[in-house]
Amino acid sequence: MIIDCHGHYTTTPPAVGRWREAQKAAVASDPGHVGSKGEIRVEDDEIRESLAGAQLAFQRERGTDVTIFSPRASWMGHHIGNEHTSKFWSQHQNELVRRVCDLYPRNFAPVAQLPQSPGAPIDASVTELRRCIEQMGFIGCNVNPDPSGGHWSGPPLWDRYWWPLWEAMCELDVPAMIHVSAACNENFHTTGSHYLGADTTAFMQALTSGFVHDFEGLRLVIPHGGGAVPYHWGRFRGMAQDSGWDFDGLLEHVWFDTCVYHQRGIDLLVDVVPVDNILFASETVGAVRGIDPVTGHHYDDTRRYIDNADLDDAARAKIFEGNARRVYPRLEVGR
Repeated sequence: MIIDCHGHYTTTPPAVGRWREAQKAAVASDPGHVGSKGEIRVEDDEIRESLAGAQLAFQRERGTDVTIFSPRASWMGHHIGNEHTSKFWSQHQNELVRRVCDLYPRNFAPVAQLPQSPGAPIDASVTELRRCIEQMGFIGCNVNPDPSGGHWSGPPLWDRYWWPLWEAMCELDVPAMIHVSAACNENFHTTGSHYLGADTTAFMQALTSGFVHDFEGLRLVIPHGGGAVPYHWGRFRGMAQDSGWDFDGLLEHVWFDTCVYHQRGIDLLVDVVPVDNILFASETVGAVRGIDPVTGHHYDDTRRYIDNADLDDAARAKIFEGNARRVYPRLEVGR
């Protein structure tokens, strides 16, 4: 079985976007606007249609089996509005992902968006995590290390602010993918620099602080191939050696995905990072949707890169399935 650990619902029916735009307009005119959760009316057939020519088609064409599926990352928009804004939006998004997984239980497994908000306590995120895991059968969550949208004004991941969330994740035995949302800081391109910079920043926060060692069983997935981490593996290992940071111990808590969109990048990833710390992923349908004119294939057809990498069958099996099942033990599809 091939498990894609990184997929977002980027093809939602139009009513979802309309609801969000109305919410954004309300908080733009009144930053303290609370409003109510209300309703987003989407029929099952609209969900089926939204997936048929996209995620489901790519699964069939590329020979992957199940996608660990979460709300659209760039839409999380934690910097928008206030904690009520994020709460209602996150609940709607998670309930929509749950519906996708109910319609296609063999194709998708749900991961939650959390209602983070700059300056707000982490309690609401813990509450939504528990709702999604305990009541809705989710298998993990996404955690935004920078809810400010590119200004990095909040506490780093090692700060005690985050500890209730890490404790809840360990109790529930679920991992988090560390994933920022859209940048509202014009210095950063959302998918080209903010995402990759945040991946690297989260890794360094974990390495320099060692906070992960305080939480037995804490598991963090760093997407997009780890940002700069594989390319600068020697730099980070050397800094850890010079400073007394536990680099090898960190790898008991951190994994990297394969959302790297060219063969040489994947070749570097699998050569440098231990195979036990790599999860297959494509981010389909995501940041890069076109066809590479050099290869004639979609950039995000990452299975092709793993198939062509210098790996034996045992290593390839770990990347495609085994590692994901260790990191996401609540995943039941295909057992």
